[in-house]
Parts: sequence; structure tokens; C-alpha cells
Amino acid sequence: MSTTKILAILLIVGGGLVLAYGGFSYTRETHSADIGDFHLAVNERQRVNIPLWAGFGALIGGVILLATSRRS
Repeated sequence: MSTTKILAILLIVGGGLVLAYGGFSYTRETHSADIGDFHLAVNERQRVNIPLWAGFGALIGGVILLATSRRS
């Protein structure tokens, strides 16, 4: 399988995931304190939103790339 086909498939899958989920979230530790045997940690959950136009663009770009790689 050529590199362009692999890239096209990755764009299609990535675009589909963006359209399905709209982004991703992660947990970041902001503060921590150790006082003797006592451990205190504050975690913040943050979300990164990916715009829908980026998902559509990746999906359409992957389809176009896959279609043009089959012709050549």
C-alpha cells in the first residue's frame, strides 16, 4: 500500500472521529502538596474542541486523495 493511500485512510478516519466526538478531553494536575503522609492533588479536566469544518475538510480531503491515488 502506498503512502498516499495510507494518508488518505488516516484523514478519512480522523475526519470521521472529529465529526463523531467533536474533540477530546484530558486531565491536568494543577496543584499538589505533600504534608507528611498526607498527599493532596487538584486535577482539572480540560476539553479541546475541534471545529466541524476541520472534520469535514479532513474527510473530503481524504476521499479526494484516495480517489486520485487510484487513478494513477
